[in-house]
Amino acid sequence: MPEALPDNTLALGARILIIDDEAAIRDSLEALLTLEGFTVDLAPEGISGLEALAGGQYDLLLLDLSMPGESGIDLLPRIKRMRPELPVIMITAFGTVGNVVDALRAGADNFVQKPWDNEKLLADMRTAIAKHRSQQEVVQLRKTLKQRYSFDNIIGKSDIMAKLLDTVAQVAPAKTTVLIQGESGTGKELIAKAIHTASPRRDKPFVAINTGAVPTDLLESTLFGHVKGAFTSAVAAKKGLFEVADGGTLFLDEIGTMPIETQAKVLRALQERRFMPVGGTAEIAVDVRIVAATNVNLQAAVRDGRFREDLYYRLSVITLDLPALRQRKEDVPLLAAHFLRHYSEENGFELRTLSPDALRAMLDYDWPGNVRELENAMERGVVLSGGPNITLDLLPQQLSGTVYTAAVLDHKTDASLFDIMEEIERRILADRLERCNWNQTEAAEFLRIPLSTLNQKIKRLNVEIKKRHRD
Repeated sequence: MPEALPDNTLALGARILIIDDEAAIRDSLEALLTLEGFTVDLAPEGISGLEALAGGQYDLLLLDLSMPGESGIDLLPRIKRMRPELPVIMITAFGTVGNVVDALRAGADNFVQKPWDNEKLLADMRTAIAKHRSQQEVVQLRKTLKQRYSFDNIIGKSDIMAKLLDTVAQVAPAKTTVLIQGESGTGKELIAKAIHTASPRRDKPFVAINTGAVPTDLLESTLFGHVKGAFTSAVAAKKGLFEVADGGTLFLDEIGTMPIETQAKVLRALQERRFMPVGGTAEIAVDVRIVAATNVNLQAAVRDGRFREDLYYRLSVITLDLPALRQRKEDVPLLAAHFLRHYSEENGFELRTLSPDALRAMLDYDWPGNVRELENAMERGVVLSGGPNITLDLLPQQLSGTVYTAAVLDHKTDASLFDIMEEIERRILADRLERCNWNQTEAAEFLRIPLSTLNQKIKRLNVEIKKRHRD
């Protein structure tokens, strides 16, 4: 995000409008800003200032509070109606609390008192311009993606994401099954929805199920439905998701966790385009496009006998590999800006921005939890922030390079080596489970230990297990 760069790079190409009735102030600001590389336009009062706004694009407005006729406070609502996204810094010789409150309520982004400190003014301007540009970049990126692909909820301008979206745009109109592969938190369901939205099925249902979250004995009934009396609790017939998604798209998330016996029935439904409800005697024909997703290596699961080879090849006609966030770090500032805006608006706060040290830490971090981890970090920062800037201390500890051992030693100075090692192990397990969305199988695979060993450690160390949620 540009605000992390405290130099003149933001001034290049930036256009500033100054509305002030004092010629000496206008001349002084013009000399300062021109020297810094800004392009400057001047207006001596509100009417000519509004005319300039109507005829040109600006990155920032410097507005005098007290002017003959229409004051800056009176003028600001009209400016915001014309250019709601334009950042405004108010300048005045009368910096009372009441003036500041009035200006901020009217829509000003900042307030500078005469005589100003040049470095402080320039720093405030750079921050405001960076915020404005990052917001505009996200808006423009969304607009471009929507025009090109009809993808509303995907943020990214990296080459690897551009290639992925090109492929999505190619495969979306077809009926072919698609397998989406990627680490937990990379946004597999977003890509599945993008495929559906860009397909001829967009007006039909998009139905998603996390197959790993449904108990094994209920999964078949959930997918294919059941007739009345099929089992003890089947007091009425119920449609399965294959039938609910008829004409649309069925998204099977965590397909690698599906039991072998259910895999066989899914394969037949894919091949025959018909299925039989649990306990039924008549088949139901459906037209459903299957998009499946996995965060485990299905080819390895096939070799281990945990996944049917024929179903794997049936699902992977088209395979999309979602990049981990560490593979597209140039998208981190855009994603951060998107989530900061979302959670600022959701909580009724003014827009939060990242301090330079926070952004540097985010760019240095590898994001093992991917986009979901970044989103959680931004939500945390917004909620804990007491002002517009989110500093490094408001982000999760792992972003600042805090190590487990130091934390334990700081809080347990009388602990034995055994106690310290147990605490470190507990924190590592809890951290890995959280990054794997509390999927114990995935965490065990990452830690390269048997699932049974992981379960034993969870019990012995009293690691709290939280509820899983979808990608």
